[in-house]
Amino acid sequence: MATNIITREGHVALKAELDHLWHTYRPEITQKVTWAASLGDRSENADYQYNKKLLREIDRRIRYLRKRLEDIRVVDYSLEQEGRVFFGAWVEIENEDEERKRFRVVGYDEIYGRNDYISIDSPMARALLKKAEGDEFVVQTPTGEALWFVVSIQYGSAPGEKTEL
Repeated sequence: MATNIITREGHVALKAELDHLWHTYRPEITQKVTWAASLGDRSENADYQYNKKLLREIDRRIRYLRKRLEDIRVVDYSLEQEGRVFFGAWVEIENEDEERKRFRVVGYDEIYGRNDYISIDSPMARALLKKAEGDEFVVQTPTGEALWFVVSIQYGSAPGEKTEL
């Protein structure tokens, strides 16, 4: 079960997606369905069938987003988090082979389409919680245990990332 928390940026993004789907994309597809339906026989009308299917997918996503936005809780940065890994932190880690990774610990709904975000529910994030710079931690992986070290912790936007508040 996914944790029902999200960063402020993630919440803004989900609301923007819902707004776009409801006010822009859905009306556009509805208009196409209406046009295709006016052409007559719908059983062999590819435009009608495709756009009707697309409309169902849009409606499913709109229902999901509305329900999800009701259920999730926005978690903002707090000064008490400074110096330790908590929700919303950008963390840089390194293993014994000097392989480095940098990512942000976020909610389940924020990780899709991002290679630099990990879910708070992931084994890596769970192992990292409350660690400070210089701490070492062990993560259980499919191939066994992996030892990592916390190199840096930062809160706020990543360098070059645009924040919409």
